[in-house]
Order: sequence, then structure tokens, then C-alpha cells
Amino acid sequence: MYKKIRSYFKFNKQERSGIFFLLLAIVMLQVAYFTFRSSTLGNNGLESFSVDEKVQAQIELLKESASKKSSTPVFPFNPNYITDYKGYALGMSVNEIDRLHTFRAQGKFANSSEEFQQVTQVSDSLLKAISPYFKFPEWTQKKEIPATADRQPQFRRPSSKGNTTTTRQSLIKDLNKATAEDLRTIRGIGEKLSERILNFREKLGGFLIDEQLYDVYWLEPEVAERALEKFKVLQKPNIAKININSASAEELSKVVYINWYVAERIVEYRTINNGISSFDELSEIEDFPSEKIDRIALYLSL
Repeated sequence: MYKKIRSYFKFNKQERSGIFFLLLAIVMLQVAYFTFRSSTLGNNGLESFSVDEKVQAQIELLKESASKKSSTPVFPFNPNYITDYKGYALGMSVNEIDRLHTFRAQGKFANSSEEFQQVTQVSDSLLKAISPYFKFPEWTQKKEIPATADRQPQFRRPSSKGNTTTTRQSLIKDLNKATAEDLRTIRGIGEKLSERILNFREKLGGFLIDEQLYDVYWLEPEVAERALEKFKVLQKPNIAKININSASAEELSKVVYINWYVAERIVEYRTINNGISSFDELSEIEDFPSEKIDRIALYLSL
């Protein structure tokens, strides 16, 4: 078998010469090809690979845009709850942050960008950069809805016929006991809205403050204000507050204003930071509804 295979590889002198010249021709053709190719690239290739300034300018613009988008995103937040860290990140000075904290320590709130600037004295340029992210409570942005203390019905002075103020005040009903029929006596509240108010009241476990009526979906602030002329929270329900430092995400999500996603972020935040010491810290959590922190605090404890 070996001899038979070996016979195929036996060549005479003439055949060996032919094979040699064939291999030599192949090598020469390869050398010629690469030499020609390199010379072509050296002469004409430079032009084909020259920089197109217009295209390069577009690339630079895209790079700049991409770098801006890759920067840390800023989510909408209530500027009344800016912490030291968030203030630094926004570009505020130490004095500007201190002015805000001093203002808040008095129990006051800035309800517009202008008021925020008056309190903190930030520059116009900084205000212009950060104010688009301000998210104030909805009721502060609707035709100057008055505060709770100022929402009492305006009555005439008592006359000789009797105390009109006392009579009118006695007609105010408890918002937590109002029926659908009672609510429909308010102009602007029909069958659907009255049921929606009752459903929201049930989810809350009862209204704790009058302002929660403004949180009812599709209830216009003007209509809510008219309703609060006849209905107010006279008897608050007993609410067992949830400890924000020990509650599970499932327990936290039972608060009407906190969805499951935010509840999970709260648990993650307190784990990383070894607990939460102030409600102001909640504004640092992604997608946390900072504009409703005053409502949420009614249901939580530290």
C-alpha cells in the first residue's frame, strides 16, 4: 500500500523543473499584485480617504449631543425639599441652600419659581436652568387656591336677627361622612365624580386633611374649592402610620400616593444609606412624588 501511494509522488527531472517554475510564477504574481495595490493606495487612496469637513462637523455635533444626554438626568422635584447634596448637584451655593433650609424651618413653602428665587437669592441664570424641573403641588398652580386656613366660607357679619355665621357654619358637613347624593349637590360634581370621590376616600381610609380632595382624579380645583365650602374634614380617621425604616415594599405601596416601583426604590435607598432620618431625603429617590410629600408624611413615621 505504501509503495502504491509513493508512486504518485515520483517525478522525473523535467517534471520537477516544471513544478518549480510554476511556483516561481505564482510568487512573482503575488508580489506584483501587492506592489501594484500599495502604489495605487499611495497615490489615489489618499484622496478617497480624505476628511470630509462637513461630515466631520456633524460627527462632532453628535458627540456633543451624546455627551449631554449621558450626563446625570434630573427628574422633576419639589424645590422646597432640596437637600445639601441635591443643592450642590444643581449648582447652588452653601448660602443659597442655607437660606432655603432656614425658610423651611419656619414651616413656610415656596410655591413658585419666583418665590424660590426670593428665598434663596439664586441667580437668574441658575433659576432658568433648574426651574423647568420644579414640580409644585397641583393646587398651588390653579388660580391661587387659598391655603387651608383661608378656605373658610365668607359670611356676612351677624345682624340683629341672629348670628348668621354660626348658622352657616353649622351647615358644613363632614367630608368623611358625605354620601354620593350629598356631593352631587355641588355644581360640577355628577354621578361619576361623586363615586370617584367616595372610592378615593375609601382607598385613603378617610380624608385626613381638606387638601386631599384636590387629589381626586379629574376633579377640577375650582369644583373642589366649591365642595370645601360645604364639606370639610371634621372627624379624622385613626390611621396607623407605617414605619418607613422597617416596612416592606408591599406595605409601603399600600399608601395611595406610593406605587410599587417607588416603594422598592425607598427600600433600596434606606438599605444603602442605613436608614432614612428625614422625609426630605425621599426627594432624592427616583420618581418619588415630592410635590405630595406633605400628604405622604401623614401616613408614615421615621
